[in-house]
Amino acid sequence: MSTSTSTAPLPPTETIPYSIAGCSEHSGHYVADNIMIDRPQDQASRWSGAQQPPSTKEWILLRLETLSVVKSITFGKVRSYKQHPCNVKEFKLYVGLAPDHMIQALHAGLKDDAVPETFAITHVNRDGVPFPTRFIKIVPLSAHGHSFHISIWYVSVAGITELSYVERVRARYDEHRETVVLRQILKHLRERRLLTPYQSVLSRTKIHLEHPIVTALHTSLVLQGNWTKTESLLTQASSAGLFHCYIQSCQPHAKWKRLHGVDEDGDAPCKRGGHAMCLDPDNGHIYLFGGWDGSKSLDDFWIYDIKNDRWRLISQSTSLEKNGPVARSCHKMVFDTKSGCIYLLGKLGDGDVVKPGDEDALRRAGERVGGDGEGSSKGYCSEFYRYHTRGLDAGKWDLMSFDTASSGGPALIFDHQMVMDCEAQILYVSGGRVVDGDWESPKYSGLYSYNIRTSKWKLLLPLQASSSSSSQPPISPRFGHSMVLDPLTHTLFIFAGQRDDKYFSDMYAYDITSNIVTELFSSFSTSGGPDVCFTQRAVIDPGLREIYVFCGLTRAQPSSALTVLRSDTPNWIYQYTQPSEPGKWIQILPEPVPEPEPYGGGESPGGPSGVPVPRYAHQVVYDESMKRMYMHGGNAGESRGVDEEEKENEEVQGGDRSRTRDEEDQRPRSGSREMRLDDFWVMKLIRREVIRKAKYEIRRQRFREMCEEQPAVTALRYLQTDVFEVVDHNNPEETSIFRSLLAHLLSPTTPTLIDDPSVTPRGAVEPAEPPKKRSRPNTPDDAWTSVIDDDGDDEEEQQEISSSNLSAEHAPSFQLPLSRSLAGAQKRNRTVLQMDEDPEEAIFRDGGTKPLSAERFRQRTEVFESLLVFVGEDAKQPKGSLLDLVDAENGL
Repeated sequence: MSTSTSTAPLPPTETIPYSIAGCSEHSGHYVADNIMIDRPQDQASRWSGAQQPPSTKEWILLRLETLSVVKSITFGKVRSYKQHPCNVKEFKLYVGLAPDHMIQALHAGLKDDAVPETFAITHVNRDGVPFPTRFIKIVPLSAHGHSFHISIWYVSVAGITELSYVERVRARYDEHRETVVLRQILKHLRERRLLTPYQSVLSRTKIHLEHPIVTALHTSLVLQGNWTKTESLLTQASSAGLFHCYIQSCQPHAKWKRLHGVDEDGDAPCKRGGHAMCLDPDNGHIYLFGGWDGSKSLDDFWIYDIKNDRWRLISQSTSLEKNGPVARSCHKMVFDTKSGCIYLLGKLGDGDVVKPGDEDALRRAGERVGGDGEGSSKGYCSEFYRYHTRGLDAGKWDLMSFDTASSGGPALIFDHQMVMDCEAQILYVSGGRVVDGDWESPKYSGLYSYNIRTSKWKLLLPLQASSSSSSQPPISPRFGHSMVLDPLTHTLFIFAGQRDDKYFSDMYAYDITSNIVTELFSSFSTSGGPDVCFTQRAVIDPGLREIYVFCGLTRAQPSSALTVLRSDTPNWIYQYTQPSEPGKWIQILPEPVPEPEPYGGGESPGGPSGVPVPRYAHQVVYDESMKRMYMHGGNAGESRGVDEEEKENEEVQGGDRSRTRDEEDQRPRSGSREMRLDDFWVMKLIRREVIRKAKYEIRRQRFREMCEEQPAVTALRYLQTDVFEVVDHNNPEETSIFRSLLAHLLSPTTPTLIDDPSVTPRGAVEPAEPPKKRSRPNTPDDAWTSVIDDDGDDEEEQQEISSSNLSAEHAPSFQLPLSRSLAGAQKRNRTVLQMDEDPEEAIFRDGGTKPLSAERFRQRTEVFESLLVFVGEDAKQPKGSLLDLVDAENGL
């Protein structure tokens, strides 16, 4: 169980001096000391291994000058060559307090170029506890050139060295290690029914094995068999959030509902795409501004009241208001929860120049095509606006800047991304295509920040072309991409989008505090994620560490020219634990059947009309407190006749997605035009039910015990009613297991001896040969020996144990698999562990209740451990077993 992290600000990160503690054999005069000095122009200033992996393991061991919390490592390169065959291609990094006890902290690769590269180093363990480091071991695995010796030119290490902070980290880490060991011991003792020493350890330490509700669950289920109390504890566990992590890890279903709210005149925002929306979470208001309706840009401004399902028109035309923005599309808005202000940046307007040949590209880019198509000599200024939703200036617009480029900010851009850190009062603007009238040579913007308190812009990441000397992995310029902010970890996630004719499926994490970029995926499409996409929308839940992606236009291959709006394009969730480490992609499934209960008290439309049509250039906002996504408008592609649409669906289902958007536009346009939307939707995610599944496990065990202890008719009635009601009858696996339970009721409760060797219970293992009786040496009965006698001389005991094992195998469809640790205990219980009742157990059972048999204790323990699957890691006993240490490398 992890310890809570301190909220105090961290000391600054600085370069950590080090010395060479050791290395593998080097080649010639290329000694390891060379990597301590950065001489990028000197090709002799490097370490080079004497051998070539994998025949020999190459390594360099660094000893830090002081105990530190290491956060990053930088590899310098020789700049005399753009490429060098000896450059490291792949390497591993190990860290630790001592050279003989190190853990892998990084496995990565270096590019074959002259640009230094910086990598974040894991400095917290899987429980979130930071740990100090004294030694770093670099293990190069391969060079870029075949049959060349591996060379490392320069290494710099950065981290926190402040003595008081590092000592606190070390003390906390030592305490954490002690806690982990003691919790494993407690788990081992309880599983082996050694409750007396278990209670003794608990009473003498401040250690908690698990959440108190989980401990109560073990007592009521395993020790008492109190089924009613056990099921009531499930509800308590759910209310305490113990099932939350499991629920989040399950593949969810989308539950959509169309919203039909209007204003007092019966109006709502018209059809559009490329508009902007933002959410005021405190008041439950959604703001919508601008867009493109297919013929002109819009400048109407709306507010939606979530609670009352009502729209209200704030302004019919903001361009007529003082300092108000003119009509536009492909802009972005963010809401500041501290001040109640809305910030607006970027646009495509009706006066922007567009060549006829670029019309289709811009339609796909952001829904806006130039109205007059005439040349223009006007300047392109990036106006920056602020709107007040409360206070004395409520309802007023501020023109904060006539041209942000003139004050160090981005030029006029469209299809960029903008997010806000409300606590820090900083805006972040990423990418976007520059509007300068020159459509022949596309230009893109970089990553900027804007400090609201100081009114200053700052370029955080320059464009790729100008970053040749940077140690950061470059983020290719792009537009139509996604960017979301995790304010808890101060991380920006940037992914997907388009540059020129190339669609991206990469993903980056930008650490705002350290200014370090980490490439999470070069292609998330090949890592279980969505297809390469453009104009997709993304929102984030920082508390859950989930990003929700609503796909737009997609391509089967990033470099392909085949752009489609698929009718079956799924939406996705990206889950992460550490922002700088690749997470997991989960597809959001459509709702299989309508829920019996109405959605939020309203009517939920079913069938094809109950889900939104595929679209792009739409807008999505997320209400974190209510866990709801709101989506409005967008472009559904070309609307055609029913026969033509059915024909296209047949082609798509048959795998023919070869028609591009360009090819669609070359077809006759009679009766065919792009269909923009005005529909408004809310979506919630339906997660897997836990309590029902847990009750199913519990009632199966209760039924099993009823078959052995109560009349058959009572057990049968329980099976037909109580067990039946918690079975998912749409799940073939659960239904099959449920039917097989009847066989356990009809089977005899006494062991069955099988004389026919050809008939063997399923799951039983035939011995290779009959057991042989071993003669016992002439040793006094009370003489001590360290050798365990595996073969007893009591033939009746041997027969009893064999019969007991047969009985345990008797109902194969119901039998739960034994865990490795319990199975091991079962094999040794005659000589090492009897698994008899512990004196502590008498406290938990009634005086008239018989002691629990060893077999029944194992059965209930297995059910208890099956319930722990639903419980979060921080609330349950640790994974693994002390027995695993025996088989581990350098183990016991």
